Amino acid sequence: MAKFRTPLVILLAVLLVGLVYLFIASISPERIANRAETPETPADVALLAEETRTVTLFFPREDDGLFVPETRSIPASGSIAQEAEAVLNELIKGSSKGLPSALPPEAKVGQVFVTKDGTAYADFSKDLVVAHPSGSDAETSTVFAIVDTLAFNFKSIKKVFILVDGEEKETLNGHVTLDRAFTPDFSLVAKD
Repeated sequence: MAKFRTPLVILLAVLLVGLVYLFIASISPERIANRAETPETPADVALLAEETRTVTLFFPREDDGLFVPETRSIPASGSIAQEAEAVLNELIKGSSKGLPSALPPEAKVGQVFVTKDGTAYADFSKDLVVAHPSGSDAETSTVFAIVDTLAFNFKSIKKVFILVDGEEKETLNGHVTLDRAFTPDFSLVAKD
């Protein structure tokens, strides 16, 4: 009996391995791809395309320079960098309530990079500098409109480097140095 038991166990093991192989081989990559989370209907696709996120932008008041919050909707992408770029583009568009814009409308957002330690690198076109009004108050408003808006909307962003055409600039327009990362200063936000 022991003589027949060993070949029987080997035969059963080979059959089991063969069945597992056939089962795995019958699952095609297309079937796996079709089981991935994809929208079921055109309505689901439209719903995904319409997902938005409400963000807060900060614009300076003319009388005291304090920031006034203003909300907007941006496309929700799930990527901090992409959403941060969208937020900065909204900031460049200016206030919908008639407040002065802290960034010149000619400026363009290049890219935003966020490191694991919470440092954001916000890259702008040279128009941020070229079209910027002079004066230390205007430069301070620009820097902190960018920094406070990013830090307020993205809790993982702790500090922000402002780059121009992918490089560090000595100053924005002669007054505020850009050779360091800025931390948010929410004391500049109006309390009323």
